[in-house]
Amino acid sequence: MGVSIIGAGMTPVREHWSRGLDDLAVEAGAIALRDADLSHVDALYVGNGYGGAFNRQTQLGSLLSARLGLSTVEAYTCEAGEASGGVALRTGYLAVESGAVASALIIGVEKSTDIVGSARVSARGVSLDADLESINGATLTAMAGLLMRRYMHEYGVSLAQFEGFSLNAHQNGSRNKFALFRNRLRSGAFVRAPMLADPVSLFDSAPDGDGAAAVLLVKSELAADLAPYPVAVIGSAVATDCLALQDRADPLELRAAAISAASCLEQAGLAPGDLDALELHDAYTVLTALSLEAIGFSERGSGWEWARDEGARIAPNADLPLSAFGGLKSRGNPGGATGIYQAVEAVLQLKGQAGDSQIAGARNILIQNIGGLGATVATHILSAAND
Repeated sequence: MGVSIIGAGMTPVREHWSRGLDDLAVEAGAIALRDADLSHVDALYVGNGYGGAFNRQTQLGSLLSARLGLSTVEAYTCEAGEASGGVALRTGYLAVESGAVASALIIGVEKSTDIVGSARVSARGVSLDADLESINGATLTAMAGLLMRRYMHEYGVSLAQFEGFSLNAHQNGSRNKFALFRNRLRSGAFVRAPMLADPVSLFDSAPDGDGAAAVLLVKSELAADLAPYPVAVIGSAVATDCLALQDRADPLELRAAAISAASCLEQAGLAPGDLDALELHDAYTVLTALSLEAIGFSERGSGWEWARDEGARIAPNADLPLSAFGGLKSRGNPGGATGIYQAVEAVLQLKGQAGDSQIAGARNILIQNIGGLGATVATHILSAAND
């Protein structure tokens, strides 16, 4: 049967002080509906990680379906921390692929600037183990710092050797009008940046931002009649690992990333080398290195090597284009909406509509969305091969 994307839309990632969670979601959803030239769908699935903590708002399925004129359709929220968007995409994929629905609108949305400072950091702590981590003062950034420190110790890697990931992200984000930060980083600035949770610095951690993105899914057999350039979802998988780092057999193995990526590649009949670009969850550079190892692009302990030479090998139209729109680091981290931003960006690439961010000849793109520090990982492969 197969599933294809026929509509996509997103808002800029910004500090949208004057706009609400529902305003952003409705805007993105309406753009996707217009892009698909549809006014109605059978289902609405919302990816949101922190609506209850940030905005005191749940029941987003009902709220947004009514605002979009889709009252009475099947609609609910999917939550998996920052992987919420990817999990919502997986939910829509399964619903359409199974034949349970003929069309589904997937919206990822997050509005983090309703709270600031320590209150926001504390609110994000719901993605950690409440009894073993957050109750003792742990934060996502602090745990990322522990993970990065262990990686550096285990493999003899210095902080400066991660710099190319951030340099590449900001270079690419400077061309993306939807990015929160369009500034380029100077070589050497990475290691001099203020520390957030040593060794994670200000230029290592992705900045929080508000935003919403949406894609519209239909059965592939219908897609060609509904859109001139449908994008096929040729791989879809979600896997999980222990929520707390200390409960994992090996914290330096993103097991859920490896399992979900392997499943997607098998579904698509592809090897890692057949992929033309990646959109990874670079909330912290150590996650990028670990993800590259998990997917199969590097041996264990060697993922950081893709950052060499200021990220020359991961630049657009280089060996392995990575974060062509800036990734979370430059585009901004819209929390539970991240997975859908990745999907929209991949769709634009595959339709040849990415503008200054276009990767020449892109046909197969893997997107990977991580919740926590590898606790939930949603991986998808999108393809223009059926156009």
